[in-house]
Amino acid sequence: MLPHSLRRWFDRGARLKIFHDEAYRLPLSGVEAGPAHLETRRADDALHYLMSAGVLTSHDVLAPSPVSYGDLGRVHTDEYLESLQKVETLAQIFAVDPTDVYVDEVLRTVRLATGGTVQGARHALEHTSPVLNLLGGFHHAAPTRGAGFCVVHDVAVAIAVLRADGFSGRVAVLDLDCHPPDGTSACLGRDASVWLGSISGTAWGPLEGVDEVELPPGTGDEAYLEAVELLLSRMPKVEFAFVLAGGDVLAGDRLGTLGLSLAGVRRRDLRVFEHFAELPQVWVPAGGYTSHAWKVLAGTGLVLARHSDEPIPSDFDPLAARMKGISKTLEPESLGNAPLLTEADVAEALGLPRTGPHRLLGFYTAEGVEFALEKYRVLPLVRRLGFDDVRVVLDRAGSYDRARLVGKDSTTGSQVILVELEVERRRVGSGTFLFVNWLSLRNPRARFSSTRPQLPGQEVPGLGLAKEMTHLLTLIATRLLLDGVAFRPSWFHMAYAARQSARFVDAGRQGRFEALCRDVRGMPLLEATRAVAEGRMLLNGAPYAWEADEMVKWLNPPLDEDDQAAIARERESSHFTLKPPVTAATR
Repeated sequence: MLPHSLRRWFDRGARLKIFHDEAYRLPLSGVEAGPAHLETRRADDALHYLMSAGVLTSHDVLAPSPVSYGDLGRVHTDEYLESLQKVETLAQIFAVDPTDVYVDEVLRTVRLATGGTVQGARHALEHTSPVLNLLGGFHHAAPTRGAGFCVVHDVAVAIAVLRADGFSGRVAVLDLDCHPPDGTSACLGRDASVWLGSISGTAWGPLEGVDEVELPPGTGDEAYLEAVELLLSRMPKVEFAFVLAGGDVLAGDRLGTLGLSLAGVRRRDLRVFEHFAELPQVWVPAGGYTSHAWKVLAGTGLVLARHSDEPIPSDFDPLAARMKGISKTLEPESLGNAPLLTEADVAEALGLPRTGPHRLLGFYTAEGVEFALEKYRVLPLVRRLGFDDVRVVLDRAGSYDRARLVGKDSTTGSQVILVELEVERRRVGSGTFLFVNWLSLRNPRARFSSTRPQLPGQEVPGLGLAKEMTHLLTLIATRLLLDGVAFRPSWFHMAYAARQSARFVDAGRQGRFEALCRDVRGMPLLEATRAVAEGRMLLNGAPYAWEADEMVKWLNPPLDEDDQAAIARERESSHFTLKPPVTAATR
């Protein structure tokens, strides 16, 4: 039953407005591989779910404008804002190597997100309503510095803009991120017209002007929600509220410690929304460093739009759903639409030279591939990483069809290969698959570092587009009526990344792989894949060499109970251990 305090808001038919821009995705190809594994697709994923669930329409999504440097200067010093033009400053804030930073585009993301919070505050005040900005809550940014993925303090800037507009009411900033709001304290701690409240899972020392609650690791839902109630009871009467609905309170978060369930986080948001009923309010996501962080953000949207505690389906993959939806809009003629057997194929089979432009798998033209990559929003991100004049080149590499994405480094002007793909149709086991002989995603502008170490087989760092390419290959197999996608993983980390959707064809090989995954659990993936590559792993006491056998992802997996039994037998009989280190005594 809807609480009376919210009934008027919903009775007047008001709809939640959300601020979002495609550029909310940070153009940092290495940030997901960094210490926090920052989920750059969170805003896109949350928005897609809310749209597909019918919670929002396109009219409910508002486009932000970049915040002006004049408004940023209301909070941050000129010296600090000037330093943001240096790659080293941004690299330190985002914990990436300086070569990974394309300054203009990174600052575009930051300014758009901050603009979303500013515009959201104005909208909330004008309409006395809640607003959700899908990127924001940069609470570690102080007037003279940035830290912890926070370049500027969007909430402090929004408050300063509201003050400049003439709003004089008391403001609450309720910070429910797992980490203390040190930047918020530095920006607003001495402002008597702003109440600052925080519940965090770590102690960074006393913060000026903050009513802060520190909870122990593993607090869980009930104790956390009790703390929320107590904090809300101490809050003075306010006329405007900002809520940092942190997703890093979720159990399993790489940087969080509090251990809440998705249901517990939703209850948190419901209670806070009820407390601020009928107040103008802006909600921002703050931190979140798990693959489920988007579900926390989408859940916040469900609360503000419908006061809903309905769970998000556990198997919903927003990226896959989004790309599948785009695929349905692409007509075969726009991609190539060649017959399954072309004259060029017949000529090649007869030993004659191929004529006409090359088609990937006899179907896709270069123009068609480029068009598809644009529609799937791959090329816009590549351009935001610092590459211009991007184009697709198709040819042959031995017996394989090859597609390459080439572009120009906007810094050096040199031509570079960004993506290289070699594929063919191949019979594997009991099906016919899109066989991927080679796939390389390359960011030649970036370099390896302590925060982005080199994996076996890598020449240069990747583009951060592995998930998109995985889904694209699946869509190609679907369009060409194949049974799925197959490949031979050359390294353990490649098979590990595909383990949720693909399996080795041979049951015994799959069983040994599952045993290896089990026995290296808790070991960093980099360490595990290097140990396997360097021959430092033992299988049942004997030296183990990686088996680069065929792995398949079925579009419609067959059911085979005997196969599953064989996998289980091999898994239970296989035990992996690391070779003991060589010491002077064992030489």
